[in-house]
Amino acid sequence: MGRKLPPFAAVRAFEAVARLLNVKAAADELCLSASAVSHQLRALEEYFDTALFERRGNKLSLTLTGRAYSEKMTTLLNSFDESTRSIREAGHRPFRVLCTPGFAARWLVPRLDRLSFGDRVRLRVSDGAPSLDFASNEADLVIQWTDAPASGVVTEPLMQSARYPVISPALKVKEAVDSPEDLCRLTLLHDETMDAWKTWFHSAGITPPVFPRGPTFPNCELATTAAERGQGVSLAYDAIVRATLAEGRLVRLFDTVVMPFVIYSVAYPQARAEDPMIREFSDWVHDEVAREDVAATSRSVESLTR
Repeated sequence: MGRKLPPFAAVRAFEAVARLLNVKAAADELCLSASAVSHQLRALEEYFDTALFERRGNKLSLTLTGRAYSEKMTTLLNSFDESTRSIREAGHRPFRVLCTPGFAARWLVPRLDRLSFGDRVRLRVSDGAPSLDFASNEADLVIQWTDAPASGVVTEPLMQSARYPVISPALKVKEAVDSPEDLCRLTLLHDETMDAWKTWFHSAGITPPVFPRGPTFPNCELATTAAERGQGVSLAYDAIVRATLAEGRLVRLFDTVVMPFVIYSVAYPQARAEDPMIREFSDWVHDEVAREDVAATSRSVESLTR
């Protein structure tokens, strides 16, 4: 059976009057005359065969039926407006992505030219875990650290990775690093967001040295950059540093790893789940991750927090 819907113009007029409780103000908002709006109200009441407003002189108030209907129509029209804006603006507006420095520099930026609207991506990076408060973070989408849920936010686990020590080629030769025990005498570069050196030493069967054995950085990217500069050994994420290793700027040390866990997720507002640009970016970034065989399987970070 086909839908039985009231005239859209009448619904639109009703929603504006119900929200403003003033026919003239609603008429100005809709760029109509007050008489045209009043006509639409009468038409809708005739359609329902029930009163939606109570009229006392020049004052309007909603009936119980009118109040219930207006709340639903306001929600519906707001969603309609948001969807329409998303489609109309998709070909023109920038797409704002908030993420960590390491993800931006070592993974996302080198691949942006594969995204159809990569030239319109506006990247912002955060020192710690990116904010998921979309009312204030000025982002359309966040590459979230780990996969913790948040109210009103869709979280799609994206990337998982093991961690292992990395060192600059020159420092490896200078310090004659041949065995895991050698790390006990070297400068270790720590990450205050989620330092895992103690876990790595336990996995290698070695009693950890007294920590810290070197500087602590606010994020893994700064620790990895310091390792590139020959300042010590960093515990890097495999999924993020593969290209850096391939270029010879860093060398992986030993086979021991911290077991893989979800390091990044795609996050966006639930209310914008069908936004065309969000959907395309999400599909694209998931495809890129799957191509490199580092797609998340939603493993927890428990192994790092014991």
